[in-house]
Amino acid sequence: QVQLVESGGGLVQPGGSLRLSCAASGSISSIYSMAWYRQAPGKQRDLVASITNSGSTNYAASVKGRFTISRDNARNTVYLQMNSLKPEDTAVYYCNAVARTTSQLYPLNYWGQGTQVTVSS
Repeated sequence: QVQLVESGGGLVQPGGSLRLSCAASGSISSIYSMAWYRQAPGKQRDLVASITNSGSTNYAASVKGRFTISRDNARNTVYLQMNSLKPEDTAVYYCNAVARTTSQLYPLNYWGQGTQVTVSS
């Protein structure tokens, strides 16, 4: 199994910044991609940003230019730097990893427990 632990959420004023971190642990053989999703109350969970093990990134249109995803492969950690935050960014943010453990033949999808981000004055 792979465990994902997120940190860095909280309350911030509009225009402010937050940095989320997600560390993967377990008997990891390979992590193919890592991503951040978010889910606001009453809405579906949507992709915010993703990054492959080679560093290719993808962003939702609503966060492009404001959020930056990065990854430390040596530490199995992914980050989400969020700048110019808006009230509509308020959501629970979930870390996701597509990874294979040493006992698996194929990669599986793993999720963190989520961290709350609230943007409000």
